[in-house]
Amino acid sequence: MDSFGGKRAVVTGGGSGMGRELVVQLAAAGCSVATCDVNPAGLAETLARAQAAAPPATRVTTCICDVSEEPEVLAFRDAVVDAHGGVIELLFNNAGIGGAGSFITDSREDWERTFGVDWWGVYYCTRAFLPALIAADEARLVNTSSVNGFWASLGPGIPHTAYSTAKFAVKGFSESLIEDLRVNAPHVKVSVVMPGHIGTDIVANSRRYFGRPEPDALSESDLATTRSELARRGLAADEFSSDQLRALVKMLEEGFRDGAPLDAAAAATIILDGVLAGKWRILVGDDAHRLDQQVRANPEAAYDHAGVGINPLAIATELQQE
Repeated sequence: MDSFGGKRAVVTGGGSGMGRELVVQLAAAGCSVATCDVNPAGLAETLARAQAAAPPATRVTTCICDVSEEPEVLAFRDAVVDAHGGVIELLFNNAGIGGAGSFITDSREDWERTFGVDWWGVYYCTRAFLPALIAADEARLVNTSSVNGFWASLGPGIPHTAYSTAKFAVKGFSESLIEDLRVNAPHVKVSVVMPGHIGTDIVANSRRYFGRPEPDALSESDLATTRSELARRGLAADEFSSDQLRALVKMLEEGFRDGAPLDAAAAATIILDGVLAGKWRILVGDDAHRLDQQVRANPEAAYDHAGVGINPLAIATELQQE
């Protein structure tokens, strides 16, 4: 695929972050795009930005859809067929949330909801849209995994099981499709995307997806849970008043977005460049490359926090100093 002009794409999770930037950049290149999200306001902003950037005759449509619910995915597919026809050249399975870090202490419901979006969303959308990809002359399936698809941690004291398990599944699914597509639909290719820390609102969006209150509305019960989580990360949360802790939670959410080494627009550009280059494996961000190198160099030590193990904060510090 040498350009996106005149192509048709589906992007999940297009209401913010990398999904929004994928929609806007694809539309600007003359690619018609159908996108979905659970956030109507976010989708409206994406639509306005994409339409402003797009050349004439480029169509951009939106749909409310929770990709963890197959009936909603099928309704989204039907809407795409109605608006764009039964052929697409690009499917970006980008939607994702965080949450339920611990398999032991977090609720089963939260764990399965996180896994549902991050894995079943990819599975359901691939099932739903694969016939439209196969109907194209050439097409590409682009699945967003993560560095947590090859390293299942956020560092010392921070379990990350639901998200990491799903992202390992996405990576394995994508790699297994390489040969399957080569045998059964050789004109359809697959790419797996593995971003590092990207400046998005995934932390805040995940909280909202679970129906949790805004930081300034956290109850004392919520704050008690937050204190325990921060204590596991080595922060003396007991020293904070309730209002200070609420402000800290908000600061951490905004800091994840604003303090990232790579913003969502730059990440989307790397992904799209990788697709045009025909890459099946697209690492996004210097931290992703560094983590990949360290895990491959010494996998036995990947979780050895006491010695030579991997620490993403140390990697981020190193990159800032270079």
